[in-house]
Amino acid sequence: MSSPSASRRTVLRGAALAGAAGLCATACDAGTDRRGAALPTEPVDLGAAGEVPVGGARLYREHKLIVAQPAQGEYKAFSAVCTHAGCVVDKVEDGKVSCPCHGSKFDAATGKVLQGPAGAPLPAVPVKAAGGKLIAGPDA
Repeated sequence: MSSPSASRRTVLRGAALAGAAGLCATACDAGTDRRGAALPTEPVDLGAAGEVPVGGARLYREHKLIVAQPAQGEYKAFSAVCTHAGCVVDKVEDGKVSCPCHGSKFDAATGKVLQGPAGAPLPAVPVKAAGGKLIAGPDA
């Protein structure tokens, strides 16, 4: 007795799933904990404090950080690694941080989840302004 062959639909579905897995492997940062553990282990100089608008936020993608300035001279920083699947967020618009992988959104000023699938907020990172520069990470 011969075994049934896979239908064209089954083969295409399998190929699509494999492609989607490859996309996430590329877009998601595989070197981080899925709970946003990509936090600086030493102080990071982010440059001029004036680059973060009052009432807004800025993404420092190369350092995997988001810095907000809710009020003049008040800075808050968060990991830019999504707590859902470890992808690095890709934009900050209208006070919202967006993850490109699965659509999670976070509040840029608090790190709180605004839209899932992420269930945990972005982890806070110490940050300070010193000599006109922003320093984030331990001892900040």
